[in-house]
Amino acid sequence: MELICGLVKNILLLSDTHSCVEPDIIKHFADADEIWHGGDWGNMALSDILEKTGKTIRSVWGNVDGQDLRTRYPLHNRFTCEGIKVWITHIGGYPGKYNPKLIKDLYECIPDLFITGHSHILKVMRDKNLKGMLHMNPGAAGRHGFHIMRTMIKFELDAGKIQNVAVIELGKRTEGKELPEI
Repeated sequence: MELICGLVKNILLLSDTHSCVEPDIIKHFADADEIWHGGDWGNMALSDILEKTGKTIRSVWGNVDGQDLRTRYPLHNRFTCEGIKVWITHIGGYPGKYNPKLIKDLYECIPDLFITGHSHILKVMRDKNLKGMLHMNPGAAGRHGFHIMRTMIKFELDAGKIQNVAVIELGKRTEGKELPEI
């Protein structure tokens, strides 16, 4: 079933929070009309905070998420918003290196915007082989992983256009945290 939302403009996209619930993430919720998450929440804490905002949340579960999150969110989330066909999935790959399990569906029903997480690597790029489909991976907003900079993406959807895409840097993965003794 394809869901259609209306009059959505400001989107905050994050992923791979891995149980990180910190003010530097939460403060960005206020400016968003909708908040999208690419999976690997880690636990229910951030999801519960988002639910209390009353904002629309569009998300998927990731490979580290337990049954509680898998019950709340699907593996694949496909919908249309402001005339943009969107597909969010956690382990989707990126242009030239898609998850082999998804290639057939990608070519049969090409979204305008394909959102993934999992790699912790920020990417925003077009796929010329899929009619210029835009791929976004917001990197990782959490502290768990190998990434150096914690990131999210904000953008606007307006009458079939994706515009004003901007990266939000939350600081280095280790900033503000005590490093373990080696």
